[in-house]
Amino acid sequence: MRLQLLSDLHLETEVFEPQPAPGAELLVLAGDVDSTWRELDRFGSWPVPVIFVPGNHEFDQRELDDATPALRARCESLGITMLERQCCIRTDVQGRRIRFVATTRWSDFELFGSAQQARAMRAATYFVDVMRSTHHGAPFDAAAVRALALACRDWLAVELVRTPASPDEAWDATVVITHYAPSVRSADPRYGKQPGTASFCNADDELLPHADLWIHGHLHSRHDYRIAHPSGPNGKSETRVICNARGHSRKGEADHYNGLLTVEV
Repeated sequence: MRLQLLSDLHLETEVFEPQPAPGAELLVLAGDVDSTWRELDRFGSWPVPVIFVPGNHEFDQRELDDATPALRARCESLGITMLERQCCIRTDVQGRRIRFVATTRWSDFELFGSAQQARAMRAATYFVDVMRSTHHGAPFDAAAVRALALACRDWLAVELVRTPASPDEAWDATVVITHYAPSVRSADPRYGKQPGTASFCNADDELLPHADLWIHGHLHSRHDYRIAHPSGPNGKSETRVICNARGHSRKGEADHYNGLLTVEV
């Protein structure tokens, strides 16, 4: 299946006209498309199916308990499939069944180990202040972000090792979509391995062998790398990790951005 990948378009402030990529069979939106949700309209008439995983900025200045169902309803009205701790199977033109396993994932701040967790959570203050969101009526602070992140990780870990309930449910490949990165290898080279990086990447490296392809966003830098698994589960020898985030023009992050990028799985 040929997938077009877009994320971190930030259409609430950015001027960008997304276009369908020739030959793509499905569009993946890996979060931070538009914090106002208005520009999701652009994808309602997309010529191929669209899978959307919310980013952190889709929840800016909102109560998460209310925003999640409201955003899902908005997507449903546009014919967009929104996934949060959910999976779906889509069939490509060759008849192969591709399983999409998706969650925002959030930050658990354990990127550099438990000894550095408190420091990483302190560094997350800026990120939390920008969002100004609430969860269960309380401020969506670093501790609340971590609690939600761990729930996402627990779900992901269970789903990735799940076997088909019947032959009719079987799939040929697994694609994971998260907004947050699954490895420090996706760290923005401008900032490297500093405490704030734990607000963007998680240490999900042990989950990577269960995916053929892992798509993420969040970092405003592009990545495309492969991780080998000599003894991978189900015969998987490697996982490809890819991020096609656009970012902010004012910072030069959108320079040379390829909005028509596609990847085969």
